[in-house]
Amino acid sequence: MSPAADHMDRMYRGQRHIYDASRKFYLLGRDGLVRELQPPDGGKVLEIGCGTARNLIVAAKAYPQAQFYGVDISSQMLETARKSIAGEKLEGRIQVAVADACDVRSSDLFNVEKFDRIFISYALSMIPSWEDVLDHAMDLLAPNGSLHIVDFGDFSGLPPWFGKAMKSWLAAFSVTPRENFEPAFATLASRRGTYARVMKPFRAYAFHAVAVLPGKDHSWLESSALNRVN
Repeated sequence: MSPAADHMDRMYRGQRHIYDASRKFYLLGRDGLVRELQPPDGGKVLEIGCGTARNLIVAAKAYPQAQFYGVDISSQMLETARKSIAGEKLEGRIQVAVADACDVRSSDLFNVEKFDRIFISYALSMIPSWEDVLDHAMDLLAPNGSLHIVDFGDFSGLPPWFGKAMKSWLAAFSVTPRENFEPAFATLASRRGTYARVMKPFRAYAFHAVAVLPGKDHSWLESSALNRVN
């Protein structure tokens, strides 16, 4: 087990039992991201950092025509994920596996080479090498595929005391908001030749980003959940 995996397992060994109940109050924008995915019929969707599989279950119910996959570095979280998936009788539609976000070998884990949609929800702020994760995710996208991300923003639209208090509190959970996300994402999109968009909902409490590989009709973004992330 890697040091990172051991750290996550120790952190979530107890927390995983109350994770979904407690996080719904401050992990804002997750359901908006799911509404935006709109995978094609027969599409394959991957969540990087899937945790308890809460988002995968919501997505699988919303898009019965697609198959879903999730990876997480914490075997403890995936233990809870598998129980939740079984409880919803979605074992045939959702598969999860232990993997490092920077080195997801999907062909070995799931016998899937590429994905039509990849999403990352409040995981980049916990991964030191988060820019490598974005780069690797782009490698895993199928032609016309898209990458969707929601995470903590820079809190710039909120009172300074709130942002300072939030950052201190999040640090206790090994969470670091990526305040340089937007320029890093723009650089990645330029290098990859993708269409990219970043929004800052909830007065920059969060950021919501999308990168779409060339050739896709982008018109759906104009009326998508990007404009109503909640």
